[in-house]
Amino acid sequence: MSDAAVSPSKGTNDFLGTGRRKTSVARVRLRPGQGQIVVNQRPFDQFFLTDQLRKSVEAPLVATGKRTEVDVIVRVQGGGPTGQADACKLGIARALKQYAPECETALRDAGMLTRDGRMKERKKYGLRGARRGTQFSKR
Repeated sequence: MSDAAVSPSKGTNDFLGTGRRKTSVARVRLRPGQGQIVVNQRPFDQFFLTDQLRKSVEAPLVATGKRTEVDVIVRVQGGGPTGQADACKLGIARALKQYAPECETALRDAGMLTRDGRMKERKKYGLRGARRGTQFSKR
């Protein structure tokens, strides 16, 4: 992969999208290209090690048929691998909506433009976790 093909510098024809999931935040930059995906300056197959995570990141591009038309540059931080992959998916879908507005219905029908609002529940006082109480002791 050459640096000239996907440079992290700002381009005039870039489309931006932000994705969030759990505690992960992904900033996505999409531009016309050959279909390369770079995550945190590494090829995405080196960043996401399992096939399930790779398919999750590619899902918006495959659903719209733009997998080989655009280059994707992602900066992701926070959370774990699953949260980061889903944050990338949402960010790519939002950037694709800007790039090709006719794809919005396909992305919306697949549920890729909806943010997953589930977060970790806070711990409550008097309990061992969010809901687990202390063990009962008869004596």
